[in-house]
Parts: sequence; structure tokens; C-alpha cells
Amino acid sequence: MNENNAKDLMELIVKVGDDRLGEDIVALDVRGLTTIADYFVLMNGRNQRQVKALVESIDEAITKANYNVKGIEGKSGNDWILIDAEDVIVHIFTKDARETFNLEKLWNDAPLVNVSALLDKE
Repeated sequence: MNENNAKDLMELIVKVGDDRLGEDIVALDVRGLTTIADYFVLMNGRNQRQVKALVESIDEAITKANYNVKGIEGKSGNDWILIDAEDVIVHIFTKDARETFNLEKLWNDAPLVNVSALLDKE
């Protein structure tokens, strides 16, 4: 996937998360920090049911837009589910799990994408 496609996919994921009422959506530009992805998108749901609904909606939108979902991990627990969409990795948490794992702190060297500006484009 080229850089523009990864950015477009990240934007799609952010918008779908917002449409489905995902909370505290953060996108990290990890291109200079790791080779596993260009972007991480993090969000949380109010409860496990909403986490599952966010995962299903994002998975469907990625597939519908002709991108590839390589895998989904953690579906059995619904506290932290990871969607591997090649150059974009999506982390969807319950609020408690997000606070526990605190990926934003772990990846604090990654520049933040201005999510508000992406959502204002609509």
C-alpha cells in the first residue's frame, strides 16, 4: 500500500469510528518509528457491546472500500480488539482497558494526526 492509500484508509477508519460514536479517537503517525504500519488509530467504546459494534463497522467499511483486513485479534474478549489493515493498525478498547494499556504513552514519540481536522472535512 502506498503512503496516500494508508492516509486515506486511516481517514476512513477515523470517520467510521466517529460515525459509530467511538470515543477519544486518536491517530498516531508511526511511519518513522516502526515498519509494521504507517498509522495507529486508537479509540474506545462505552462498553464491550459498543466495542464489538465499532469493530464490525470498521471491518465492513475497510472491506467495502477495497482495502485488506489481514486479521482481527481479541474478538473473544471485547476489551481490546486489534484490526490489522496492513499499513493501518486499529486498536479499539473499553475505557478501562485503554487506561490500563496506555498505548499513547508507549508511542509518545509518534506525531498525532489532527483528527478534528479530518472530521471537519465532511
